[in-house]
Amino acid sequence: MATILVSLLAATMVYSVSANFHQDVEITWGDGRGQITNNGDLLTLSLDKSSASGFQSKNEYLFGKIDMQIKLVAGNSAGTVTAYYLKSPGSTWDEIDFEFLGNLSGDPYTLHTNVFTQGKGDREQQFKLWFDPTSDFHTYSILWNPQRIIFSVDGTPIREFKNMESQGILFPKNQPMRMYSSLWNAEDWATRGGLVKTDWSKAPFTASYRGFSEEACVVSNGKSSCPNGSGQGSGSGSWLSQELDSTGQERMRWVQSNYMIYNYCTDAKRFPQGLPRECLAA
Repeated sequence: MATILVSLLAATMVYSVSANFHQDVEITWGDGRGQITNNGDLLTLSLDKSSASGFQSKNEYLFGKIDMQIKLVAGNSAGTVTAYYLKSPGSTWDEIDFEFLGNLSGDPYTLHTNVFTQGKGDREQQFKLWFDPTSDFHTYSILWNPQRIIFSVDGTPIREFKNMESQGILFPKNQPMRMYSSLWNAEDWATRGGLVKTDWSKAPFTASYRGFSEEACVVSNGKSSCPNGSGQGSGSGSWLSQELDSTGQERMRWVQSNYMIYNYCTDAKRFPQGLPRECLAA
């Protein structure tokens, strides 16, 4: 009992909305191209030909619901990638990705999603958005609990990756992750497979962030408030068992029917030896 109590006290379930970037993240690279302003309410990342930039959360999570409001690079953003993701360290890392692939002025961004477990990914799903993500802030959310991962945009679920370990399919559940974001150049592949290059005369390119919120089990000194992935910790933690209700499933089907442009689970040519097992089990 004492050991369990120590485990629970070693980390706390954090719930922070409209957080102060000064308190919750650190700009880790970019030589001044990342800036926190407005008393900690606004963060911007810039990209020019000399350098990209990025930041990461100060906290490390083992399960959580992470929200970020982002306004993407406007105008000709071809060749740029704005990445927002959770990732664990090491060579057999886990990762949950949002990547926004820029495009020519007037052409839509591509929203690229992926899930890595123990260093293995190849689970891409891509979407076009149903709004202009450069004209205002929009909320991009990752819900990660022991049963599933749900990607959402402005509260609308676009993708679900379920825990199917009982069928021999890996699921990220043991490695704590931090939140990272970066703005960088990937002109060799990001826009139309690399056919459209970055126009550096438009630099610097800038993405803006606000409204970071974390409702999560925070790891501290190797201990988590969700010991053994059971979801036992202080706080209500409704996200720890959250799943899509019928309305959420219907909204996700609407997005996937109208705005999904690539799904690895339907790409038989890419997997001549057979589709990944999670595609067949879904």
